[in-house]
Amino acid sequence: MIKVMTFNIHHGKGMDKQANLHRIAEVIDICEADIIGLNEVDSRFSKRSLYEDQAAWLANQLKMDYSFSPSISRSSKRSAEIREYGNALLSRFPIIKMKSHVFNKIAGMEGRSLLDATIRINKQPIQINVTHLSINPFLHKKQTDFILSHHHQTANPIILLGDWNMKPGSKGWRKLTGQFQDAWHIGGKGQGATYPSLRPRLRLDYIFASHDFKIADAEVVTKIPVASDHLPVTATLSF
Repeated sequence: MIKVMTFNIHHGKGMDKQANLHRIAEVIDICEADIIGLNEVDSRFSKRSLYEDQAAWLANQLKMDYSFSPSISRSSKRSAEIREYGNALLSRFPIIKMKSHVFNKIAGMEGRSLLDATIRINKQPIQINVTHLSINPFLHKKQTDFILSHHHQTANPIILLGDWNMKPGSKGWRKLTGQFQDAWHIGGKGQGATYPSLRPRLRLDYIFASHDFKIADAEVVTKIPVASDHLPVTATLSF
C-alpha cells in the first residue's frame, strides 16, 4: 500500500497572508504520505517566499527525495540564479528519472508545465506526474490532450497528481476518467471540495491512477486549513 497526496501550497502563503512552509511540512508529515505532488512552488522566486528553494527545503525537512518542474522562469537582478515557480514532487521512494514538459502559452496567461518522474517501489518503476492546468479552456484542452497522448509511450503504472482547474463531470474530467481512475470518485465520500480551504466549494485537486492500482480510500485533509488556499487530497493505493 502507498499513500499519495496532491497539495497546491500557494507558495507557502496561508489564508492569514503569512508565508510559512513549516505548516505545509506539518500537514504532509501528519498525513504520512509517501508520494506528494505540489503545485505553486517557488524556487528563489521572490521576496514573497523569502527567495527560498521551497521543494528542496520541504524535502530536507521531511527527509524525502524531490524533483521540481518550472512553469515560469525569470532571470534575477539580485543574483545569477534563475527565479522559478512551478510543480514539485516529494517521494519516500527513489526518483530515478525526471523530465519537465513546459506547455505552450498565450501572452498574458500564466505558464504551466508537467513534471513527469519515474520512481521505483520494490524494483517496480512507477510514473508520477504532477501538473497544474490552465484556467483557459483552449489551453486546458491542449494540456489534457498532451498528458493523455504522452502516456501511451509507457507501460509503467501511472499516478497523476495536481490542481486540474476543472469540475467533476466536465469534458476534461470525462477524457481523463476514460483512461484513468479518479481516486475520489472511487474511494472518497462527499463532494471532495478543496477550494477555498476555509470554506471549500470547488473540487479542483485530483488524484488519478491507471487501472494497475486498486484504490482503497481517498480523503480531503482538513488539518491546518489556514496553511494554504487549497486543501490537500490523499489516497491509499495498492498495486
